[in-house]
Order: sequence, then structure tokens, then C-alpha cells
Amino acid sequence: FKDIEKKLGPEPLDITGKQFFLMIAKRPKAKIKTLLMDQKFIAGIGNIYADEILFASRIHPLRLVGDFQPQEIILLLGQTKKILTAAIKAGGSSTSDYLDAFGQKGAYGRQHKVYQKTGLPCKVCQTPIKRIKLGGRSAHYCPKCQK
Repeated sequence: FKDIEKKLGPEPLDITGKQFFLMIAKRPKAKIKTLLMDQKFIAGIGNIYADEILFASRIHPLRLVGDFQPQEIILLLGQTKKILTAAIKAGGSSTSDYLDAFGQKGAYGRQHKVYQKTGLPCKVCQTPIKRIKLGGRSAHYCPKCQK
């Protein structure tokens, strides 16, 4: 396990604001959705949570990290911690066949705002949610709320 841990980035709930600023500064040309899902950058954020974090932060998934304002970086880290904490409390997101160690489905999927909501109205502005391909994965976002 030590070899695997060396290859993973820090745990998102343990990152300080200063640490996050320094991490972001090293990758100015990265698209934020791809960067959030990069396990070497930060451990444990998958496709579902990257979509939800970016929606909560009002950040478009294709934005380059180097274009972020300091307050956006702070907001992004705060929303990351908020969403992941809520997802853990809810037992995760069971979007297909995921079950926890006790055979229970996670309940956080009921709280998804954009993930797999293509064509449905945004819960904030009613604009239809869009889906794009990014790095071989889907990205779901609201084109009005996430500019």
C-alpha cells in the first residue's frame, strides 16, 4: 500500500487553503475538471463529485486553472470539502450497482444537481443541463450557472 499512497495526491478533506493555492499554481494550463479527477493531484474525487463540486462552485469544467481568481480557489476547496463530507454522511452515490460494506445503497445520488441530469432543468436557473466529453469522461454542467 505504501507504493500506492506515494502515487496519490493529498486527501481532499485534509488540504489547507495555502496548500491548495500552491497545488493549483503548479498546473495553470490544466482544465479544472480533469485536474480534480487526477488522483496524483488530489485523491478520491471521481467523475460524479467533480461535476457536483464544479456546479456548487459555479465553475465551468473546461476552465483553465491559471484563469482562476483567488476567491474562486477558496470557494472550490470549500465546496469540495462540503460536498464530499455530505456524500460520506449519505453513504456515497449509488448511480448503478454500488453498495457499501453493509450492502446498502448510498443516498447522496438524490442530492445530485448536474451529474447525469442532461437535458433536465437546472435546479437554480432552469437552463437545461449539458453534457460534454472531456478526457474520455462525461462532464455535466449548467451553461448559465457555470461560465
